[in-house]
Amino acid sequence: MTSERDYYDILSVSRSSSDAEIKRAYHSLAREYHPDLNKSPDAEDRFKEINEAYEVLSDRRKRSEYDRWGRTGFGGGFATESSGFGFSDIFDDLFGFGGMRSAARRAPQKGPDLRYDLTLSFEEAAFGCKKEIEITRLSTCPACRGTGADPGTEPIRCPQCSGTGEVRRVRQSVFGSFVNVSTCGRCGGEGEVVTTPCTECRGQKQVRVIKRLSIDVPAGVDDGTQIRLSEEGQAGTRGGMPGNLYVVISVRKHPYFKRQNHDIFLELPINVAQATLGDELEVPTLNGSEKLIIPAGTQTGETFRLRKQGIPYLRGEGRGDQLVTVYVVTPQKLTLEQRQLFEELAATLGEEVIPQGEKGFFDRLKEVLR
Repeated sequence: MTSERDYYDILSVSRSSSDAEIKRAYHSLAREYHPDLNKSPDAEDRFKEINEAYEVLSDRRKRSEYDRWGRTGFGGGFATESSGFGFSDIFDDLFGFGGMRSAARRAPQKGPDLRYDLTLSFEEAAFGCKKEIEITRLSTCPACRGTGADPGTEPIRCPQCSGTGEVRRVRQSVFGSFVNVSTCGRCGGEGEVVTTPCTECRGQKQVRVIKRLSIDVPAGVDDGTQIRLSEEGQAGTRGGMPGNLYVVISVRKHPYFKRQNHDIFLELPINVAQATLGDELEVPTLNGSEKLIIPAGTQTGETFRLRKQGIPYLRGEGRGDQLVTVYVVTPQKLTLEQRQLFEELAATLGEEVIPQGEKGFFDRLKEVLR
């Protein structure tokens, strides 16, 4: 609703106040009563009233007519006139948001990051290696050096937005004039357009290139480890830095080793005699064979630790261990001599063993029942 108060009273200035004094008064009151900053119930109405008063008193022609005729000469107010002044302008004037938007659009922009998936063997991940990879990425056009214009020419100021990178459209409402600010469709917010595009990049400012890179993979990497190569990603725009390249590691499974953090696990089969009498065995490790003493009476599931035979620490000195878990393999096929020996052993252990070929207990039970 249009205020009936005197515009000078609204801004708390005298009729002889200068333009600078009126602007200072407006800034002070607009900050105080802006709805986003002041949550009192009447803040929005006061803000609209202040906006209306300043819209008139900040314009010399309107102020002169107001001083001469008052409100009656203008049908009770000036809100229906298109002045291009509204909430967007208030934000720009008070807080500099419009300038910030334009500056941000034309500021150097860092290029996007890239990802490369690299698969390693178990040993390569454990001890580290050097790998050569090939990536495809966007780089700044060497011909136009990122301007998009053919060498010898320069981009021109955008005629649609006059180099600001944004277009403002005034919209009228019952509350007054509002300004809608949008990115210029002609230049895309750049503030300039290319009239003679570069023949190398066709005005895109970047070209697609293939680059080979050498990567030093440190010892101890695992599935999901990321190696960052700074500034090896996509090219930036407007002179911005290139993005980064992230090499993501995946490790192939080993035929018999398993890894948990920095330790290695190995399952080792042994026969009944080795488990019973004990033995000294050669077991595989990442560094070759190592001796492992199996004590007499070892049971299935017992685990033995080989110190410092695991994975090197990715950050820092030292390495994990190798844990060897044994399981006793029961023979499924025996020679006649081996069976006799087991039968003799079983007899000494106090248990009767029926030789192969003789009738079993259930067979003999069936004969008795007949």
